[in-house]
Amino acid sequence: MSTVPMPRRVVGNGYPTTDHRPMAETDLHRRLMHALIETLEAFYGEEPLTYVSGNLLLFYEEGNKKKHVSPDVFVVWGVGKRERENYLLWEEPAPRFVIELTSSITRRTDIGKKKDLYRDVLRVREYFLFDPNGDYLKPPMQGWRLRGGVYRVIQPIDGRLPSETTGLHLERDGKTFRLWNPETNAWLPTPMERIEDAEQHATAEAQARREAEVENARLRRLLEQSGIRVDEPE
Repeated sequence: MSTVPMPRRVVGNGYPTTDHRPMAETDLHRRLMHALIETLEAFYGEEPLTYVSGNLLLFYEEGNKKKHVSPDVFVVWGVGKRERENYLLWEEPAPRFVIELTSSITRRTDIGKKKDLYRDVLRVREYFLFDPNGDYLKPPMQGWRLRGGVYRVIQPIDGRLPSETTGLHLERDGKTFRLWNPETNAWLPTPMERIEDAEQHATAEAQARREAEVENARLRRLLEQSGIRVDEPE
């Protein structure tokens, strides 16, 4: 039975917003991609001209709608944080930092055609690959830095891959990809960790208020027992 291909959705600039390929091979890849994007967005939240995104079509040849790539995670410096439905590289600068979460489906492209594209066409300064399951990439986390038009292997420091563009170090933690901040000597908090920290902070504040109310009531009783009248605050 023949099927009619779905039309690719386009926006005002005339370029598609999807290539109808799966966003991620597994739930693990998808969760990890979203966590990395949100972690970097929070890290650069106060920098108005640093744009973090992922799984977004980047078109690199004007007029050719077939010439595109969709990095899992990328960072661009020198552009605003506005929402985009695609990214045109002849209008805005190319990413300088890219992470791909490789899988059985994408590994040959990630280490071959895509790596060549990032190096020779987009001139991505740093390119990192991570195989969450450790099945295909040996070692599971690898990185390259552009030097003189050639990708040079990034050597680990204390088991982490240092990124010159971000100032962060990339670290494998089991099946998870973490970002280490050498200035704070700690991992950047993940979205879930930020939620947990906020909840703990709110709980601590509520507990402090309750303890203050109990103490105020105790002091009020002592004053009243001494014959000193204490008016309730309005």
